[in-house]
Amino acid sequence: MHKISPHPQRHAIAAMLAALAMQLPALAQAAPSDGLRTVASARSFPELLDRLQNEVDRHGLAVVAVASASRGAATRGVKIPGNAVVMVFRNDYAVRMLQASVPAGIEAPLRYYVTENADGTATLSWRTPSSVFGPYGSPGLDGMARELDPVFEAIGRDAGQ
Repeated sequence: MHKISPHPQRHAIAAMLAALAMQLPALAQAAPSDGLRTVASARSFPELLDRLQNEVDRHGLAVVAVASASRGAATRGVKIPGNAVVMVFRNDYAVRMLQASVPAGIEAPLRYYVTENADGTATLSWRTPSSVFGPYGSPGLDGMARELDPVFEAIGRDAGQ
């Protein structure tokens, strides 16, 4: 007797996430003007994820949360390439952001994205704070983003080495 999965859409979603993770480097190259940065690393996915979290701390920011579709899929016995969204911010920046623009609160925490490549290496991607906050047209947000841009660049560079 053929057993029908109670959640066939989950398998389709997992497959779509895996396909998207594999395409991220190409997407990043296709749209550099939106502030998307990528660092190709020789490190494995777990190594890059660990280094990223350490560098966030070393550079004075905080990891607020980590979300990973590949970890979630693994709990169901589904294997997809490693991926994790690492949410990063700090409370003093959150307060400044909200003082400048309450609607901008949807953008926090800022994010890094770690993806596993087919060759066993990993890629780190993020949008610059200035590209995230720029559309709000707030001088307070723009100033904060100018402070955060080099910090995010340094974290990305140092994590990917």
